[in-house]
Amino acid sequence: MPGPTGGAESARSLAVADPCPCCGEQPAAPAAAEGADARFRAAFQHAGIGMAVISAEDVLLEANPALARMLGYEPAELTGTRVQRLLHPDGPSGPLHSALAASGRERVRLERRLDHRAGHPVWTQITLTLVHPADGSPGYTLAMVEDVSHRRRLGARLHYQAKHDPLTRLPNRSLFFDRLGEAFAAAGPGSRIGLCYLDLDGFHAVNDTLGHLVGDQLLSAVARRLTERFTPRGHLVARTGGDEFAVVVPRSAGPQELTALATELLELLDTDYELDGRRVSASASVGVVERAVAGTDPSELVTDADATLHWAKREGRGRWALFDPERHADQLTRQVLATTMRPALDRGEFVLDYQPLVRLADGAAVGVESLVRWAHPQFGRLSPDRFIDIAEETGAIVPLGMWVLEESCRQGRRWMREFPEAELFVSVNLAARQIWDSDVVADVAEVLKRTGFPARLLQLELTESAVLGPAGRPVEALHALSAMGIRIAIDDFGTGYSNLSYLSRLPVHALKLDSSFVSGFGAGGKAAAGPGAPAGRQEVDAEIVSALVRLAHVLGLSVTAEGVEGPEQAQRLRETGCDVAQGWHFARPGPAEAVAELVAQRRHGG
Repeated sequence: MPGPTGGAESARSLAVADPCPCCGEQPAAPAAAEGADARFRAAFQHAGIGMAVISAEDVLLEANPALARMLGYEPAELTGTRVQRLLHPDGPSGPLHSALAASGRERVRLERRLDHRAGHPVWTQITLTLVHPADGSPGYTLAMVEDVSHRRRLGARLHYQAKHDPLTRLPNRSLFFDRLGEAFAAAGPGSRIGLCYLDLDGFHAVNDTLGHLVGDQLLSAVARRLTERFTPRGHLVARTGGDEFAVVVPRSAGPQELTALATELLELLDTDYELDGRRVSASASVGVVERAVAGTDPSELVTDADATLHWAKREGRGRWALFDPERHADQLTRQVLATTMRPALDRGEFVLDYQPLVRLADGAAVGVESLVRWAHPQFGRLSPDRFIDIAEETGAIVPLGMWVLEESCRQGRRWMREFPEAELFVSVNLAARQIWDSDVVADVAEVLKRTGFPARLLQLELTESAVLGPAGRPVEALHALSAMGIRIAIDDFGTGYSNLSYLSRLPVHALKLDSSFVSGFGAGGKAAAGPGAPAGRQEVDAEIVSALVRLAHVLGLSVTAEGVEGPEQAQRLRETGCDVAQGWHFARPGPAEAVAELVAQRRHGG
């Protein structure tokens, strides 16, 4: 039977190749073979790594002491053992010798998990070499076995550290996405999945006031509560970053299960914590997403949950919010508008409509208000309520406002040339951010100079909140603009501070009453007020408007009413002494040509 001496035979065949350098005769073959055999056996017995000779039938013919110690046996106990008995049952199986012979390779390296006599696994790296004896006897396999369990354990520790949060021991964001992907892959037809994304309210205040040690203890305590409550149910609990955690329900029964889970989360985390000898209170906000697995993916699920979490936080502390596709679509639209607004201005996508301002005493058009529209290539024609607040948030209101001002003044100059006797003034809305973020006085002066439009025919409208707040730059700008001869009007008057005494100290020329004061006037106003409006609403509104008009006139201010939609409203406003009005009763906002037509009709007595 071939054994370690088979390897010596191979070594012996190589040893007889060279003649003696002294006499030129071949050395004695038996002596050389015996020396090679002795060296091989010594190396086999004293090698620092495990070695074994395996027959073509995958039986251990001989094992060295290093391999025996590695597996907890004596060398003699391994002799005659089938290799499969030593392989861990969870690992790859199959004959080693025949598989190596069939591969056509003389040597192969593989990793196998072997069973120690005591029962624990031993991870090994095995190098198999086919040996073909020179005497033609059956071949065998020489196996060199290296214990790599320590390397495996180190790799496992590093992998664990890379996939788990070191503070809470929860899966981190990376492992969270891995597990979420696995849940999607394992989901069957019709499966649903749910995600609660939560964030601690005011966590930064805990760090700032009580210290980061207490903050870390709070995060650990939250993690323990989440793990103890939800992991036994088969839910995945993870810390996705900072003070954010996630609870995944891989097989959701529907939105009701997730909203109930969100309520349970809020109650679970709202109980006080004993940390570092002090009682700490904490609450959380939760974003909830629940949907069918088909038609979505992990990234989309998390993105929507994160957006929903921010909705909950904006609505107050200790709340949950359920994902709303329509609200999300609106947010996406707002994001698109925010990112494309400045390029759209360069591309000329904004246009102006003009709504006439009519003198109530005789119905003559005395001015127009410029109203910007966005001819968006994707969303169509957008009114200001769709994008002005976005422009103010992003700062795009400054260049947009300057474009509106200059285009309005250019159009006003054209009307001057066409209808010199009309003396139409142009009213342009001015945002508070235009005052704070730009030198509005210099900008307006430059526009008037470029367009040739006289300052006396320009009216700038500002809201009460922009003008009647703290004194400073806005007030200085108003005085400078007024000194140039520009009219200043307070827009939507009655919805803000409504401080007439303060107005008396400002260079304000006109008040524009908010349309809510006009909506109750007349029969049309009753309809606008809606069913169930309190009796006498019209009379109350009339008294309020009359009082405001009288006070404004005492202060030397003219009054414009917005939102006039019917003749009865116009008549009641006329009776209060209101000076000017605008609304659909007189004309809807339209292009400059419509204003020219209206003025021309008035000129010819139409």
